[in-house]
Amino acid sequence: MASSNSKSPVSRGLRVAIVTGASRGIGAAIALELAKRGYNVTIVYSSPSSESAAKDLVTQIESLGVKAILAREDLYDTEAPDRIVKATTAAFGPHVDILVNNAATEVNKRLGNITLEDISKVYDLNVRAAILMSQAVLPYLRSPGRIINMSSVGGRCGFQELSLYCSSKAALEGLTRCWAAELGKDGHTVNAVSPGPVQTQLLDKIPPEIVAAQKAATPVENRLGTVDDIALIVAWLASEEARWVSGQVLSASGGLNMY
Repeated sequence: MASSNSKSPVSRGLRVAIVTGASRGIGAAIALELAKRGYNVTIVYSSPSSESAAKDLVTQIESLGVKAILAREDLYDTEAPDRIVKATTAAFGPHVDILVNNAATEVNKRLGNITLEDISKVYDLNVRAAILMSQAVLPYLRSPGRIINMSSVGGRCGFQELSLYCSSKAALEGLTRCWAAELGKDGHTVNAVSPGPVQTQLLDKIPPEIVAAQKAATPVENRLGTVDDIALIVAWLASEEARWVSGQVLSASGGLNMY
């Protein structure tokens, strides 16, 4: 195995990634793509209904000759990030190379109907959990480490009834820039990926008129994105080729949003 002081993540032998919200959809595609590129992966999920899908993902990953573990944790629990990192280091050793903050939720309500519970539901998962996961990983993040936050085109757009979701993603983009400024001295990069509409179960919860308008306005083939479209961009950001990219939000939207 190469020395852990090597600056190339490709040359260091055992590599480790943590992906939250990884049992299905974009998160599962990211976990699988990183596994194809040689990463051992911790698959973080929360719902009992996701157990079967998560186990199937482990089987797919391990068929590639790398390893995966499951971490069923509720990221609303502020102690969950520490447990996730401890499980990861126990399974794969004392280093983490990649953290993908992908877990998210949304509430579809007009401003006058938003409750305190709604605010906590969205912000505690979409923002607070990303902060706590990043804090928990930081002592173990091996240079050149990568933190990749999953944003949304909603972070820079205004959609009716999605003010909590869109504003939480805007907050995540702000965190991305600040962390990039802070962690660069240690060789780490921090970036965000901003998908447009992607055909997943999450999309089913978005008002259909919003989805239809986004699809019609997408220059590349007027289609929805696929989970693979997004996973390939995340995997590139995790690679050595993206070593000079930090503090950026990449619009993964087929040109729907042009930054």
